[in-house]
Amino acid sequence: MQQPTVHAPGGDLLRADGVVTGKGGLLQQRLELIEDLWQTVLRSECPAEQSERVLRLKQLSDPVALEGRDGDSTSQAIVDLITAMDLAEAIAAARAFSLYFQLINIVEQRIEEDGYLDSLLPSRSQPQNQGQPFDPFAPPLASQTDPATFGELFERLRRLNVPPAQIESLLQELDIRLVFTAHPTEIVRHTVRRKQRRVANLLQRLQSDSLPNSQEQEVLRQQLEEEIRLWWRTDELHQFKPTVLDEVDSTLHHFQQVLFDAMPQMRRRLTSALSRHYPDVRFPQAAFCTFGSWVGSDRDGNPSVTPEITWQTACYQRQLMLERYIRSVQDLRNQLSISMQWSQVAPALLESLEMDRLRFPEIYEDRAARYRLEPYRLKLSYVLERLQLTLLRNNQLSEAGWQTPQEVASQGIDRLQVGETLHYMAVDEFRSDLELIRNSLVSTELSCEQLETLLNQVHIFGFSLASLDIRQESTRHSDAIDELTRYLELPRPYGEMDEAERVDWLHRELQTRRPLVPTGVDWSAATAETMAVFGMLRRLQQEFGQRICNSYVISMSHTGSDLLEVLLLAKEAGLVDPTAHHASLLVVPLFETVEDLQRAPEVMKELFESPLYRQLLPLIGGQRLPLQELMLGYSDSNKDSGFLSSNWEIHQAQMALQELASRHSVALRLFHGRGGSVSRGGGPAYQAILAQPSGTLQGRIKITEQGEVLASKYSLPELALYNLETMTTAVVQNSLVTNQLDATPSWNQLMTRLAGHSREHYRALVHDNPDLVPFFQQVTPIEEISKLQISSRPARRKTGAKDLSSLRAIPWVFGWTQSRFLLPSWFGFGTALATEVKDDPEQLDLLRRLHQRWPFFRMLISKVEMTLSKVDLDLAHHYMTSLGASENREAFERIFRTIADEYELTRSLVLDITGQSRLLGADQALQLSVDLRNRTIVPLGFLQVALLKRLRDQNRQPPMSEAPGMEEDRRTYSRSELLRGALLTLNGIAAGMRNTG
Repeated sequence: MQQPTVHAPGGDLLRADGVVTGKGGLLQQRLELIEDLWQTVLRSECPAEQSERVLRLKQLSDPVALEGRDGDSTSQAIVDLITAMDLAEAIAAARAFSLYFQLINIVEQRIEEDGYLDSLLPSRSQPQNQGQPFDPFAPPLASQTDPATFGELFERLRRLNVPPAQIESLLQELDIRLVFTAHPTEIVRHTVRRKQRRVANLLQRLQSDSLPNSQEQEVLRQQLEEEIRLWWRTDELHQFKPTVLDEVDSTLHHFQQVLFDAMPQMRRRLTSALSRHYPDVRFPQAAFCTFGSWVGSDRDGNPSVTPEITWQTACYQRQLMLERYIRSVQDLRNQLSISMQWSQVAPALLESLEMDRLRFPEIYEDRAARYRLEPYRLKLSYVLERLQLTLLRNNQLSEAGWQTPQEVASQGIDRLQVGETLHYMAVDEFRSDLELIRNSLVSTELSCEQLETLLNQVHIFGFSLASLDIRQESTRHSDAIDELTRYLELPRPYGEMDEAERVDWLHRELQTRRPLVPTGVDWSAATAETMAVFGMLRRLQQEFGQRICNSYVISMSHTGSDLLEVLLLAKEAGLVDPTAHHASLLVVPLFETVEDLQRAPEVMKELFESPLYRQLLPLIGGQRLPLQELMLGYSDSNKDSGFLSSNWEIHQAQMALQELASRHSVALRLFHGRGGSVSRGGGPAYQAILAQPSGTLQGRIKITEQGEVLASKYSLPELALYNLETMTTAVVQNSLVTNQLDATPSWNQLMTRLAGHSREHYRALVHDNPDLVPFFQQVTPIEEISKLQISSRPARRKTGAKDLSSLRAIPWVFGWTQSRFLLPSWFGFGTALATEVKDDPEQLDLLRRLHQRWPFFRMLISKVEMTLSKVDLDLAHHYMTSLGASENREAFERIFRTIADEYELTRSLVLDITGQSRLLGADQALQLSVDLRNRTIVPLGFLQVALLKRLRDQNRQPPMSEAPGMEEDRRTYSRSELLRGALLTLNGIAAGMRNTG
């Protein structure tokens, strides 16, 4: 196996006495505890022989313990050991290694948290501030790519003499939106996530420096062991296929457990750092960082997301917020016990109490005597009543459904004789009540941090928690309009028009006042669904306000008519009024393929030059510029043309679109559809944001956060704060950089050539080789992935289709990752570099300079380097020889040799460019982590191959008995049992790789 020799990391992490320090050292220290706990649990939960075989498997995969042994003999020893296992033992081994990796993940998350907390200590930045002159030779802002906290960034900017006015102007426009999405390959159950959090908390307490004695340490260790044993006895896999609402609940779990409380803390840290370094700069708006969600609203290829599901999702989100606010207001009422005998009260608050007395006579009769001299408690009693009425009404609306008329859905509270007036109609009314209380406190020189926290939460989350983005594929709209025009018997149906005719017809229809869609028509199921979505959207905005859902993403956008079609359907539902120049829906094109990314500036130019279209864009900022949001897709462009070509086309598209928007005085918000894997735009968010072209952010960015990324970033409070804070500082830093590196003509020409060579080589293998699809289907666990009970969305867009075009990008990446090829994240990169260097050897020096100076190119190299370090071609070859059909052996060997040659070429050139002797040589902590995972994940790969082989043999013939012992010991296993075993290995490898899709 291609495992690097494990050694103590070098550089500044290795002291003279041989002790490893820094993150790598912490990982090594804490790993000893994890290893001990893991082995203890295995020996207590498994039969002795079984646990020893699992431990032997782990030992066989450790190149340190087996240094000097032949790799082939080691692999054969692993295969022999696994072959001797029956299914039950193989499943136990898979579960054991999965548990091991998840424990390592928890330890690494805790180390990241600790590092973040250390960065907040005054001693961290104090020495820099005392008597040290500004270094004129320090790297420019564009080259400082280490993640920075607010304090570190503002200190850096002050030393660079960035004017306060420039900082203030940017902060007032700051608009960061994180959109949570369900992941078709997210495989950790909600139940297991809770256990992981408990283990993390116990580990934190056990590793704390404040434990007084060894007895308390032993007690905590026993509790930790007990918690891990409970985890061991918990089923990792879903017993049922999750519904969309299950995914909603799982995603919102991060808000409930972490983000509600983390967001006000982040604002406090920002304002504190700003006060220290830029005391005269106004603070940004409270909601400078907000959240969106696709869960329950993304219907592209997911028939389970119906209008009713989206309505229920919105109601559920509001329910969670109202329940949270009710608890907060109850706590606040307990705290604000201020008496009028000892404190003044603002007249405005007293006036509001008089109005509340008339509107809520029952509350007044019940509470006035108790709170006669405690006006804040009395006011909060009225606020509490209004929140509870709002919650009651919300639950009734959820049960009634979106098609029930508004007045009928509210009849349940008529008995209260309040009609529609006493519940909170909008979050602004709730916020006004809270601000009335705050203003009264401030007028008497009092403050209340708990009230400020609640107000921050109201600003950020409102009643809706997260905005729901609707997403639908472009042809659904054109098909609906084509059916409509055929029903109306137009001289030329919409489907027969060319693009120019479509745009002209859509413009005319948008400007007419008469309805276009007749009522009472029996449309096809697809068209009826499409039109119902817009009707539901109208009802959503009427009930929840525009904030709940005001973005409509059009996947596979190709032309201007794709956007105008949505505007026309929205107009028919009452969401767009061209005569009043008003639209309550922002139409967002998603450019996904390479051709669409190249064509995007031309498409948007035609729309920006249309007065009708521009008038329907919302106005933002101090200059009141029209806002256009554009989404860039990493997944399909990568599957289409490979990693390098995809990233370069997206980079070029951003520059061209920003230049176009500036020419037309349009504010641009770029929406990055990033996934967890490198091939889908994943990787460290800080470096990715800094690598965006200069001038394209301007304080605005929108990013998807998916699946395992949510769990790794937002499962622990301080870890969530670290990711949120560093993402914000990256946006600020990038927005202040005004270099011309991205516009250097010779660099762009070089990148265009590299992208072309890479795309050509990638497509020759992936799209032009007829043996590639059978190779992928047989050699990777893609078919088993499609059976995994992890998502409400199918793995393929077209039911029954087995071709590459129908396969979703996420399972495509997942299959290559499981089998340790990781092909979509690097293939073609080496050939592109080699072609350039072969033509001109001096180009290697230029590539090294680009790596040093250009954030975009440095980000590309960094991602490829990290991916290459996780590739294991020996294990991948075992997948191929064991799972590939014998009749395909020769063709598959040719494909494998092509992949192996490209790997060696890419690895060699990446090391030449970085100047390192080993992959990840410049990041010792990451190198140690990857080395650890690489060597420990090997047994899971062999286990997966063995289980997949047995499963596929069972699929080809009746269930067979299998066991290594005597005939009477042989047992027959069902296909479902074998599938379950295979799926458990998927779980473990995903946990170990940390990049599922």
